[in-house]
Amino acid sequence: METPKGKVYIVGAGPGDPGLITIKGRRCIQQADVVVYDYLAAKDFLKYAHKDAEILYVGKKGGDHTLSQQGINQLLVEKARPGNIVTRLKGGDPFIFGRGGEEAEVLEAAGIPFEIVPGVTSAIAAPAYAGIPLTHRDFTSTLAFITGHEDPTKTETSINWKSLAQGIGTLVFLMGVKNLPSIVARLIENGMSEDTPAALVRWGTTTRQRTVTGTLENIVDRVQAAGFKAPAIIVVGGVVTLREKLKWFEDRPLLGKRIVVTRARQQASNLVQELTELGAAVLECPTIEIVPPSDWTGLDSAIARLADYQWIVFTSVNGVGYFLKRLLELGKDVRALGQLRTAAIGPATASRLAEYGLFTDIIPESYRAESVIEAFGKEDIGGHRILLPRAAEARPILPTELQKMGASVDEIPVYRTRAVEDEEGLLVKELEAGGVDMVTFTSSSTARNFRALIPEDRFSSLMENVTVASIGPITSDTAKELGFDVHLEAEAYTIPGLIDAIVGYCARS
Repeated sequence: METPKGKVYIVGAGPGDPGLITIKGRRCIQQADVVVYDYLAAKDFLKYAHKDAEILYVGKKGGDHTLSQQGINQLLVEKARPGNIVTRLKGGDPFIFGRGGEEAEVLEAAGIPFEIVPGVTSAIAAPAYAGIPLTHRDFTSTLAFITGHEDPTKTETSINWKSLAQGIGTLVFLMGVKNLPSIVARLIENGMSEDTPAALVRWGTTTRQRTVTGTLENIVDRVQAAGFKAPAIIVVGGVVTLREKLKWFEDRPLLGKRIVVTRARQQASNLVQELTELGAAVLECPTIEIVPPSDWTGLDSAIARLADYQWIVFTSVNGVGYFLKRLLELGKDVRALGQLRTAAIGPATASRLAEYGLFTDIIPESYRAESVIEAFGKEDIGGHRILLPRAAEARPILPTELQKMGASVDEIPVYRTRAVEDEEGLLVKELEAGGVDMVTFTSSSTARNFRALIPEDRFSSLMENVTVASIGPITSDTAKELGFDVHLEAEAYTIPGLIDAIVGYCARS
């Protein structure tokens, strides 16, 4: 009986910006039993793979080949033949100098079903992110893509240099940094003016993007002075002059800054996204994770007695989420809270309550427990019962002060934070390599657990050139007690406030 054959999806993963993969490409990763990926296919995509998927790296970098092309071809056949769904991730587009056609031919010969999922090629994306439109009615309507990897010592070339030099408006060379002097010489020899504008875009669409511009006469010297190496693309033509008006990506305020986000992965998405959109290269290193309490008995009892309370106070988005989730699991809904007045710390907490149709009676002026206490000072809560569902490790000041006002407070843990270990030592490796510009702390627990990941005898040296950003004074105090120098603190103790502080600090430094 013949073994069932699987299927291979040859997927263009785009030029580097993780947001540029197609919806179908992401779906192919999600359904794959095996993911085979290249050096230029962003590792960020691997988070879409299911936990049992086999992940295989076959990258080729500057002559250092993890696996030869022939070996990759055979690997795809071997992995698909037993019936696996294989997703082959290739940087850019698989059919634009990506050797995807060769891989497809091998699969066809082996009788393995396959599909091609096009991707955004760096030939288009890198110039766009550098502010260079490849076609423009005022400059040219012709465009050519050329490999820049051709051996300059060959006695004959397969490229018609005369046609390129005299008949095409915009030229885009891929993989041509090493051969740039030869490319420039051939274009000039075949009739292109030395005054023709030219640009090189390195690591296009990523937070490491850099661009050098000039003319054919001086571009080689400028690229050498800038220390440019692969991967980069070369653009030649009048459209390069539009960069001065249209560049947008490299003007972002945090471009190239390497920032560590220590927040729990469940909560980090907004911070990561905002920092990335501002140009930062974000290293996610969650030092905590948010988990349910070890015992629901206390909360279940409180929910059964909701009619006994006059107030419920939420101090975080997590508190709202876990409390209401448990409420629903016990067969109740928000109508059970109808007689309660509510207080919330911070706009994010209030916004999360509003998603359930609950509006807060008290929102303090600033986003910490002390402000809640001040707000309650205007209320007569003597003899009232207050339900306080929050983290197991929360500071005692809030229930203590409310009790001093005459209230009876039931403090119920609805979630807890747990330290996350950096099992592969990635954080220390990044610090050792000088690859971290800033670390962000969004709570005292993130600071404590981050500190625990750094070897005691190397703490000072590893943190010497790292900026520490704190979300507020309580977090700052904890960080300082742990030995960190806190360089900036948010004025508003929120994620948007932290981002504003980071942008302001980087603008000044």
